[in-house]
Amino acid sequence: MTRSPYQSALILWDIDHTLLTIGEVSREIYELAFQEVIGQPLRKLADMTGRTERAILAETLALHDVSNPESKFDECYAALARAADKLRERMRTAGRRLPGAVEAIAALATHNVVQSVVTGNLKPIAVTKLEVFELAELLDLDVGGYGSDGDTRPPLIRQAWQCAERKYGQTFQPDRVVVIGDTPLDVTAAREVGVRAVGVATGTSMAAELSAAHANAVLPDLTDTAAVIQAVYGATLA
Repeated sequence: MTRSPYQSALILWDIDHTLLTIGEVSREIYELAFQEVIGQPLRKLADMTGRTERAILAETLALHDVSNPESKFDECYAALARAADKLRERMRTAGRRLPGAVEAIAALATHNVVQSVVTGNLKPIAVTKLEVFELAELLDLDVGGYGSDGDTRPPLIRQAWQCAERKYGQTFQPDRVVVIGDTPLDVTAAREVGVRAVGVATGTSMAAELSAAHANAVLPDLTDTAAVIQAVYGATLA
């Protein structure tokens, strides 16, 4: 096997609109869980773009005047996970894996990397989505950062970074930790933590917005695997 020319790195993928999309199924998951736990129809859903499940749930409960919302979190998390699992087939038919996602993960896996996720999704929902679209195999989902770990993304990155270092018994220097995501919030979170950020303009954010957030590199999509590897490592990191 040819030895990778790159030093060890930790790659942390965003999921929604970076690797895949499930369209309106995101709302359907909330509709099922909300009815189950709160006992009323979901009227309004908080903006989900680039946010964590904890923050989305807190705002959604507030929009429905639910008293003491934090007391409902654990019950809602469990209901959301059950709803996502129940809607696997809906995800498969209504959603899609984004072009180049499989190839990009596979290409990076041939180098000296650990790949996981930093996502606003709860862990069981993240696992369900990735399994539905056959993206989970090369990702170590035990060391990810998930939407119940904080209200904003920086704590999720720190959690994944720390977990990966503990599990693999090595130190990933900040310039070897790379967050890949589709929103300025992904980019600014990575920059706040002090790690590299690669923006992918496959969501609602334009490339210029990702650049303005100070991404180290911006890609139009994931279809050019050589460009993905170059963006991840940067010219100075080879």
